[in-house]
Amino acid sequence: MFCTHCGAQVTAETRFCPQCGTTLGGAPPPPPPVFAPAASFTVPAGCQAHTGRWIGAAWTLVTAQLGMFALIIIVMSIVSAVVPLILQGPMLAGIHIVCWRVVLGGRADLGDLFKGFNFFVPSLAACIVIAVFSFLGLFACIVGALVVVAMYQFTYLLIIDRKLDFWPAMQASHAIVKQDYFGFTIFLLALIGIQILGALACLVGLLVTLPIYYAAITVAYKELVGFASPAPPQ
Repeated sequence: MFCTHCGAQVTAETRFCPQCGTTLGGAPPPPPPVFAPAASFTVPAGCQAHTGRWIGAAWTLVTAQLGMFALIIIVMSIVSAVVPLILQGPMLAGIHIVCWRVVLGGRADLGDLFKGFNFFVPSLAACIVIAVFSFLGLFACIVGALVVVAMYQFTYLLIIDRKLDFWPAMQASHAIVKQDYFGFTIFLLALIGIQILGALACLVGLLVTLPIYYAAITVAYKELVGFASPAPPQ
């Protein structure tokens, strides 16, 4: 057998030519993600919220690629509405993958939105459980629901980055937030306030404010936890 690029002789089992590096044969499909237990992730200490800095960074990132982010939010909203709740989890994982790439200096890519389906089961389970907990939190006034959402704001990033299953990811997110309950709740309130402003702008403003919401959480995650790999999942 010979390399199709440089003609070097290789064996049938060779995947890459030792002379020129050309890929030989079809590349094997990537393995499915293997989800890890909570013990595989060590929660960083000293986590404190920095609302203004994170939202400011998110504003800069989103407005630099506003057209693509607006398109991503439109597609995300349509897909999520097809089967409410069931598709919302993977879409939330997907938008965080989009923001992950942008936070690391890349370009927003619509295709990244659908990579959230690689984490379908844990993201769906997280979405359902967080929704139930938030509903129960309403019985402790709206503040209870806000605290629940604040507690689990890093869940989807921990699923896609650290490959944690839904419950370990929720536990890890809570372990981060509980170091500064007040600060992270204020962070969430500020993001919700921005969404209200976007909704008041004839809803069109949400095409700007919703990406800022997810980008700010991703910026916070990068600062507090750091990404385990140099690029989002392929």
